[in-house]
Amino acid sequence: MSEEWIVGKNPVIEALRSGRAINKIWIAEGTNKNLMGPIFSLAREQGVVVTTANRKKLDQLSGTDNHQGVIASVAAYDYVEVEDILRRAEERNEPPFLLLLDELEDPHNLGSIMRTADAVGAHGIIIPKRRSVGLTATVAKASAGAINYVPVARVTNMVRTMEELKQRGVWIAGTDASAKQDFREGDYTMPLAVVIGSEGKGMSRLVRENCDFLYRLPMAGNVTSLNASVAAALLMYEVYRARSPLPARVK
Repeated sequence: MSEEWIVGKNPVIEALRSGRAINKIWIAEGTNKNLMGPIFSLAREQGVVVTTANRKKLDQLSGTDNHQGVIASVAAYDYVEVEDILRRAEERNEPPFLLLLDELEDPHNLGSIMRTADAVGAHGIIIPKRRSVGLTATVAKASAGAINYVPVARVTNMVRTMEELKQRGVWIAGTDASAKQDFREGDYTMPLAVVIGSEGKGMSRLVRENCDFLYRLPMAGNVTSLNASVAAALLMYEVYRARSPLPARVK
């Protein structure tokens, strides 16, 4: 599914006012910023990234030169609410199992994580609105179809969302190289949200401080970290192993 574009000042303003999920807004260089005031203020309120580019770039992205110096890319797939993800777990009569992705930027990593999340039966993924890859066509392709089966919620404040999940009885587990507990020692049968940090920086300080548990992934080799989607896959399958144990063998 290709990425969709909203072209022109008023259509972009209306999309922002309606609360439609917008990935990013491009403003042409040299455009009168006073005329774009409503776009800047609405985007700021909703945590939508606004960037500038030359008009040729906007022509190429939108496929037209009749864009009035502003275009917006919108999600190729719809987002859900956090409540929808929790309801999904309830309908399956299962303890919630969520992924919280803290400012993940690589669309291939998000697609790969979605693919594994579908494989292990995770109930959904939560991403922040700012500084995070959204549901783009590249993500859809990397997910190998999982984007159609794994609901994704986009939130303004990840830490506040973590606090709300805790109030709903969900425990938060993150990974940290300096953590004392090995990830193989965790209890993954409880209602759980697993946090995966960004590719370069890992978890942000406030997110780390609000985790109930911190686990380390033991590293026997020379590299010091794993790819975000690989680390996520290890943790997701640990949850799967704990919740779906092999039947006892008859001797």
